[in-house]
Amino acid sequence: MISRRDFLQVSMAASAIVGASGFGRWSQLAAQQALTQDQLLEFETFGNISLIHVTDIHGQLKPIYFREPSVNIGVGNNSGAVPHITGADFRRAYGIADGSASAYALTYNDFSALAQTYGRVGGMDRVATVVNAIRADRPDALLLDGGDTWHGSYTCHHTQGQDMVNVMNALKPDAMTFHWEFTLGSDRVNEIVEGLPFAALGQNIFDAEWDEPAELFKPYKFFDRGGAKVAVIGQAFPYMPIANPGWMFPEYSFGIRDEHMQEMVDEVRDAGADVVVVLSHNGFDVDKKMAGVVSGIDVILSGHTHDALPEPVLVGQTHIIASGSNGKFVSRVDLDVRDGQLMGLRHKLIPILSDVIAPDPMMRALIDNERAPHEAALREVLGQTDGTLYRRGNFNGTWDDLICDALLSERDAEIAMSPGVRWGPSLIPGDDITREDVWNVTSMSYGAAYRTEMTGEFIKVILEDVADNIFNPDPYYQQGGDMVRIGGMGYRIDVNQPQGSRISDMTLLSSGEAIDPAKSYVVAGWASVNEGTEGPQIWDVVESHIKKLGTVSATPRDTVTVVGA
Repeated sequence: MISRRDFLQVSMAASAIVGASGFGRWSQLAAQQALTQDQLLEFETFGNISLIHVTDIHGQLKPIYFREPSVNIGVGNNSGAVPHITGADFRRAYGIADGSASAYALTYNDFSALAQTYGRVGGMDRVATVVNAIRADRPDALLLDGGDTWHGSYTCHHTQGQDMVNVMNALKPDAMTFHWEFTLGSDRVNEIVEGLPFAALGQNIFDAEWDEPAELFKPYKFFDRGGAKVAVIGQAFPYMPIANPGWMFPEYSFGIRDEHMQEMVDEVRDAGADVVVVLSHNGFDVDKKMAGVVSGIDVILSGHTHDALPEPVLVGQTHIIASGSNGKFVSRVDLDVRDGQLMGLRHKLIPILSDVIAPDPMMRALIDNERAPHEAALREVLGQTDGTLYRRGNFNGTWDDLICDALLSERDAEIAMSPGVRWGPSLIPGDDITREDVWNVTSMSYGAAYRTEMTGEFIKVILEDVADNIFNPDPYYQQGGDMVRIGGMGYRIDVNQPQGSRISDMTLLSSGEAIDPAKSYVVAGWASVNEGTEGPQIWDVVESHIKKLGTVSATPRDTVTVVGA
C-alpha cells in the first residue's frame, strides 16, 4: 500500500510536470506571437478546492514593466537553491526557452528588448479578469492576498491606501495579511481593518503591552469549500519594528512565533480542519524553515521576497507557492482534499501579460475613477531615460543609482544611502520618466531625505548590520530586504563571512581614497526609521535632479565587488 507521504510526493511530481508543461507551452506559443488569453488561462480543473493567490501588489493599479533580479544570492542551506538562481540558470532549471514570454516574465536577460515584444505586465483590471475566469470555473475559489497591498504609489500615498482598499474590496478577497500596510500608522490601519468585508489575519500580530494576540487581527479563519473544511492562518511580516519605524505602530508586536503557529495549526486540526493553508508574508527562506519546524501545514502561500516560481517547492509535506509581486502574476492552486487529508495538488503561475489579457470593464472604470483626481500630476514628464531603470536585486539597481546620485547632488553629500527595498516598477530605454514613475520607487510615509555626518567606522557598522540581515545563514535572522544601496562609495563584500567581517575595501569614489574609520563624511539618505527625521521628501529630491539632467543615463555600475556567492 502506498503511504500518504509517498502519494503526496508522486502527486507533487505529477503536479510539477503539469506546471512545467503548461508553462512551457505558453512560453513557446508566445515566442511565436500566437498567445491568446484562453491559452494563458488554460487549466485542467483538479480536486475539489481552488486557491487564488496574489501578493506584494504595492499599490500598482495599472500595467507596468518589472524586471526580475540578476542577482539573488542564497546562503547556508539555501545556496544555489530556488529562488536563489537567476537568468540562464533559472531558465535551465525550469526548461524555459530563451526569448520566450516566460523568459521575459521570470528572468532579466534581454529585458528591454523582450519588453518591447511582449509589453507591460500587471494591472488590477487584468488581475480581475483572471480572478473572474478562475471563479467561473470554480465558483467557490478562495482569493487570498499576501499583503504589501496598500503601499507603493502616488495615489496610494495621497489617499492613505484608500485607492487600493476600494479596488481590493471590489475584487472580493476572502482574507489578507500585512506588512507595509502598518507604515500608514496604526490608527489608519485600525480604521481600514475595522471596515474590511473580509478576514484580516495574523497569528503573529500581538498586543505589545500584554503580549497576547491582538483582537483586531484574527489568527485564522475557516472556510467550507468543496465538501471540506479549509483553515487559513495568517502570518504577517515578522520584523516590522526592525525593518520599519516601530513608532508608527507602538501598540503592536510581531515576530515569527513559530511555537504559536504550531499551536494554531494544532487548534484548527482539532477543530476539524481538513487542509491547512498559511497565508504568509515571511519571505521564502523563512517559509522554508518554518515548514520544517511546524508540522501539519499543507500549503504556504509565500510573500515578501517577491519571488515568482512556476512550480511549488516541497518541504516535507508542505507545498510552498511563490507568486511574484506588483500584480505581475496570479497563482491558481487546486487541491484534492479527501478524508481529512490533502491527496494531491496542481498549480499554475499565471503571468499577467497586459497585451494578452483583456481588462475587466468594471474594474477598469473603478481604477480610472480612483486615479482621475491625480491624473495631471501623475502624467507630468520630468525627463527621459536612455537605459533600463530597475531596482530588483541583492545589490545595486539603476533606479537606486539614480536616487543616490540625486541625494549626492541635491543634498551636497559625499556618500548616499538608499534602502534596499524590492518594490518599484521598471522603465525601458526611451521611456519618459513621469512623476508617477518617481513615486513608484520612493513612495512611503517616512520619506524625508536626511543629511548628516558619519564616521567611516559607523558606515561600516551600518553595512555589516544590513548585510547580516540578508546573508545570515539562519533564515530566521534575515530581517531586511536587499542590501542598502550606496552612492559615492565602493566596497567589497564576502557573503560567507560572519557579521563584522563581510565588508572591506571601502573607497570614496570622488578621490579614490580608502574610507578612513576615524574620519567623518557627509552622508545623505532617506527612509530613516528614526522618529523626527528632517529633510525634504525624497520624491522632490529625485524629481529636481531628473529635471536638471533631462535625460538619465541608466548604466549598471560595478562599485560593489561580491565574493563568496
